[in-house]
Amino acid sequence: MTDSNYHLETLATRFDRTGTSVSDTGDVVPPIHLSTTHEMRSPGESNHGYKYTRFGNPTRDVLEERLSELCGAERAVACASGTAAIAATCLSVVEAGDHVVAFDGIYGGTRLLFDDLLVDSLGASVEYVDATDLNTVDEAITDETSLVWMESPTNPLLRLCDLAAVGETAASVDATYIVDNTFATPYFQRPLERGADVVVHSTTKYLNGHSDSMGGAVLTDDHSFADAVEHTQSYDLGGTLAPFDSYLTLRGLRTFPLRMDRHEVNASELAQYLDDHPLVAQVNYPGLPRHPQHDLAREQMDGFGGIVSFELDATAAETRAVLEALDVFTLAVSLGGTESLVDHPATMSASYLADAEREATGISDSLVRIAVGVEHADDLLTDLDQALEHL
Repeated sequence: MTDSNYHLETLATRFDRTGTSVSDTGDVVPPIHLSTTHEMRSPGESNHGYKYTRFGNPTRDVLEERLSELCGAERAVACASGTAAIAATCLSVVEAGDHVVAFDGIYGGTRLLFDDLLVDSLGASVEYVDATDLNTVDEAITDETSLVWMESPTNPLLRLCDLAAVGETAASVDATYIVDNTFATPYFQRPLERGADVVVHSTTKYLNGHSDSMGGAVLTDDHSFADAVEHTQSYDLGGTLAPFDSYLTLRGLRTFPLRMDRHEVNASELAQYLDDHPLVAQVNYPGLPRHPQHDLAREQMDGFGGIVSFELDATAAETRAVLEALDVFTLAVSLGGTESLVDHPATMSASYLADAEREATGISDSLVRIAVGVEHADDLLTDLDQALEHL
């Protein structure tokens, strides 16, 4: 890790890498290296460190260096998607018969991957617990627990866990402690500073920030773990991030701090509006004083993020009518881009979960998730207001 004395806002904008990947033309923007293969000095030997793009690419190297600096990590591994990052970390930790403890509010796609990959394929067991209550985590962890997986805030209900306290519990049985920090981002939260061994991100979301590149990242201070993830990605899964997507993510990072400030300002204003609306039964946003974990959010986060979810006092059909009436908000899955998106988790981002699983995790037919963009807040408020008139 270099440039550790700089603030995140400075690190996000800098490009000062030296070495064979940078020409002598004085580039202020990292160049894209699209070559899939590199000339060798002699059979099996390279004088520049590159052989084949699956095993190493100059543009991806620059991105990994920048991500490690932003996240305060020694190493970063860029992956083809957030799911690829999750799979690589799990395969680097979990073996047949292992026990895994996970937050019951984790992203549905992660839960599906755990059930398919860890349980069905590897024969591990996964225990989902309400990690908002540390006692449930303590009671679930055993000497056979190899992995503790947290996500804070969770998707889509914005529930939190005490990152440092969970870290102490995981460390007591020498379990690997991994945190999905996609929603909070390193701008608002740094789990490695609170005991996490590994952090994963879907760079598709806020780190890229423009809804035009899919990717993931694994961050850690453990070099041996990073080596294992790199091997899994390069040799076993082949899920490394492409050079062009690496370039796009680097491009996005240059405005990352500016975007996160605007996302949060807008989200806070919309959350307060929804909290005061008579047709909204509940608002989930850690920045609201009435959020049950608001004090924890203030303690372990530097901000509250750009995602708000809320429960309408409405039927499924009425909820659908509200969403279809929105104009500025785009009805689409995903999040983290400059545009505001609205998602109906029950039929969109969590639709592949069984009805019983969605109900158990609190995802109802009247739940709405908004990924608040960087538009003018007045336009977003006006759009919500006119749509809610359909109730």
